[in-house]
Amino acid sequence: MSENKHITVPFQREDIEKLKAGDYVYLTGTIYSARDAAHKRMYDAIKEAEAKDMSVSELSGTELYDRKILPFDITGNTIYYLGPTPAKEGQVIGSAGPTTSTRMDKYTPLILDKGLIGMIGKGKRSKEVVDAIIRNKAVYFAAVGGAGALLSKCIKESEVIAYDDLGTEAVRKMSVENFPAIVVIDSEGNNLYETAVSDYLNNRQ
Repeated sequence: MSENKHITVPFQREDIEKLKAGDYVYLTGTIYSARDAAHKRMYDAIKEAEAKDMSVSELSGTELYDRKILPFDITGNTIYYLGPTPAKEGQVIGSAGPTTSTRMDKYTPLILDKGLIGMIGKGKRSKEVVDAIIRNKAVYFAAVGGAGALLSKCIKESEVIAYDDLGTEAVRKMSVENFPAIVVIDSEGNNLYETAVSDYLNNRQ
C-alpha cells in the first residue's frame, strides 16, 4: 500500500531505502534542474576528462565538481528534468512541468554512477537506467505532467548556476517546499509502471 511521506532533500541514504514504488512524497529542500542539453554537457565533460586522464573515471561527483569538470556537486543530490517557461513579474519561476525522461536516458547511467541519487521527470526509463538505479540505490520520481503552474508554486527560490547560454535549459538550483511526486522506480528496482499494469490485469480476471 502506498504512503504519503514528507522528505527533506538532499536525501539521507536511509530515506532512499525506505521509499517504495507507489509512495506519494512531498519534497522540501534543495534540488537542481537540468534537461537533455545540460545532461549532454555534463556527460561530455566527464568523457573528455577521462580521455585525457583515465584516473578521472574513478572520481566521484564531488571530486568532479572540485576539479571544475561538473558545474555542481551531483553527489547525493536530485535533478528535476525541467525547462521552465519564463517567469512573469512577481514569480520565482514560470510553469514548471516535467520533461519526458527518456531524453536523458543516454546520459543518466554515468551520472548516477558519479553520485546522483534522485531524479524527477515523467515516463518510462530504459533498462540501462533501471540497472543504474539499482546499482547505485537511487530513486526515480514522477511529477504530475500538465500541472506546471501548480508545481511552480512549490518552488520558492530559483537561481541559474550553470550553462546560462541554454536559456530555459540552464542548470538551476532551486529551493522547494512540499513538492509533490510519486516514486516510480525505487532503489530495489520495483517499477510502478510495471506493477500498475499487472495489478490492473489481475483485477480484470
